[in-house]
Amino acid sequence: QMRLVESGGGRVQAGGSLRLSCAASGRAFNNYYIGWFHAAPGKAREFVAGIMWSSPYTDYADSMKGRFTISRDNARNTVYLQMDNLKPEDSGVYYCAAGRPSYSSSRAADSFDYWGQGTQVTVSS
Repeated sequence: QMRLVESGGGRVQAGGSLRLSCAASGRAFNNYYIGWFHAAPGKAREFVAGIMWSSPYTDYADSMKGRFTISRDNARNTVYLQMDNLKPEDSGVYYCAAGRPSYSSSRAADSFDYWGQGTQVTVSS
């Protein structure tokens, strides 16, 4: 069983930055695909970014390209989401997830097996 714990959320003004962390315990990230998802208030979780643990492959939702960067630290078994130039519409709960989805379903929330509890991000205008 894998346990994921997110941290790094908070309140920031528009244009500011935050770095979210997702630490895994119980099972290493080896051979998993790790994704970040965003749930705006009252809305379903949407894919933000993903990274393969064992290859350089990364993927980003179009609205996040150029503003968000996903990275990993293999030694710490941790994945990061650097969020720059934040906008009020980026507010919500951010979740990390791990799974082994196919390429065609790698942005679908139901393709991931393990989820963290989420971390709140609030961007004020």
